[in-house]
Parts: sequence; C-alpha cells; structure tokens
Amino acid sequence: MRQGSGSQAVIRFRAVGVSLLLAHLLLVGWLTLRPLDVPWMTASNLQPFAGIRADLSLGPVEAARRIGKGLLLLAPLGVLLPVAGGRLFVSPWASLARTVAAGALISLAIELAQTGVPGQVVDVDSLLLNTTGVALAHLLVVPIGRARLRRRNQRRVRVLPHPRDEAAQGSTPTIPRVGIAP
Repeated sequence: MRQGSGSQAVIRFRAVGVSLLLAHLLLVGWLTLRPLDVPWMTASNLQPFAGIRADLSLGPVEAARRIGKGLLLLAPLGVLLPVAGGRLFVSPWASLARTVAAGALISLAIELAQTGVPGQVVDVDSLLLNTTGVALAHLLVVPIGRARLRRRNQRRVRVLPHPRDEAAQGSTPTIPRVGIAP
C-alpha cells in the first residue's frame, strides 16, 4: 500500500464533509430565512422554555412534532462539523465542546437574521433545541465513527513494511553539500 493513500483518503473525506456541510447550511438558510406570507404572527419568545411548555400543552403528538423539528434542524452539524475538521485523534470532550459551540453560534446567527425577515419570529427555545440537537447527534455518532476509522487506520498501518526491512536494503545515498560561489 502506498504511504500517501491514507492522507489522500482523509482529504477526500474532508472534502465530502465540507460539501455536505455547505449543502446543509444552504438548506437550513432557505428553510429559516425565507419570508413567510402569514395572516398573523406570534410575538417573539425571549423567555427560555416558554415555547416548549406551550408545545407540550398541545398534546403529545403535536409536541413531539414541534420539539423534534427544533432538535433535528441543525442536528446534522453535530456530525458534519467534525467530519469537515477531519481529525481522528482528538479529545472527545474538546470535540464535543467545539461542535456544540459552533452549533450554538450558527443557531444564534439564524435567530438574529430572522429579526429582519417578514413572517419569521425570534424564539430562544429554537436556539436551545437546535443546540441540543447538535450535541445529541455528535454524542450518538462521532465517537463511534472515529473509533471505527481509527481501527481501520491501524489495520492499514500494520500492512506497511517495518522500518527494519528497509534498513536491510542499505541507507539512502546522499549528495555532499556544495559550497556557494562568491
């Protein structure tokens, strides 16, 4: 196996991750920042958990639909951000903290951008649900995926020849240094 093929696979993996991340962000932007033609609008919700309590009062099916929508909107970022980063050997807690912070900032940016969009209202519970969705997706997928990729990478490394085998062939010839002319 060639030595550079592993790094080429990582580059392709990251490129796919970045492409999917951009596609997802474009979809989220289109869903959340397009003007809506509605006959009336609710007031902005700046009190944490007030919207979730209101959703729960609508019954279990409607509450699950509304809360699930908030959790799932940015949940793919929990997986796509680490994939776009392309790190295999990283602290799980640091990765979770970076991913959740980035998800929260993206959700906050969306909420702030919605202030200027007709028919869209700011809801602090959306920020909380979106961030929770990012964290849950990260916790459920990324540690398992990284462990599998590390195991696969270790199997590849075992196939490569040992440095001792290369020493039997002799040392690499070197060219003596040539002085610089005055």
